[in-house]
Amino acid sequence: MTTRKAVSRALWAAAALASMLISSGALDADPASAAGANEINREASQALTTLYRTTPGAKALADKAVAVLVFPNIVKGGFIVAGQFGDGALRRGGKTVAYYRSLAASYGFQAGAQAFGYVLFFMDEASLKYLDKSDGWELGTGPSLVVLDAGFGKNLSTTTLQKGVYAFIFDQKGLMGGIGIQGSKITRIHPKP
Repeated sequence: MTTRKAVSRALWAAAALASMLISSGALDADPASAAGANEINREASQALTTLYRTTPGAKALADKAVAVLVFPNIVKGGFIVAGQFGDGALRRGGKTVAYYRSLAASYGFQAGAQAFGYVLFFMDEASLKYLDKSDGWELGTGPSLVVLDAGFGKNLSTTTLQKGVYAFIFDQKGLMGGIGIQGSKITRIHPKP
């Protein structure tokens, strides 16, 4: 297959995915369309196990955090207009205490589809309380948010981990550039078991 045909097919697939996401309502924060709680928990556990095994700094961060919100599978797709969504579990003391949905939309020169996961490490009670009390937290507003890269483990210290929220993006797959979580809206959901 020629490169031109491959790009054409990727663009067509991205447009189809975006259309499907919009028409199915997957980008709405409707709790009825959420994945089941058991499925979210299973995927969150698998994602954290893999993340901690492959990124020791993430485990050190989790050990100091008051809570961890893991979105194991965020799906992003589109052509010019893109949407991304996924469900996650808030863990405190290793146990799931709530469920959330992450939604975002963007526009501009973009085409493709991808999947990734991300984890938010809440380092203080005030940041966690903000999540709990907000009617949908838009990342980039409210508590300070620091997005970490793969080499972050070298710079961690008890001084730098005092407060705020630290984010780590992992497991990127697909054909779309520009993963970002800034502007994503996180809303509490109540999935069925």
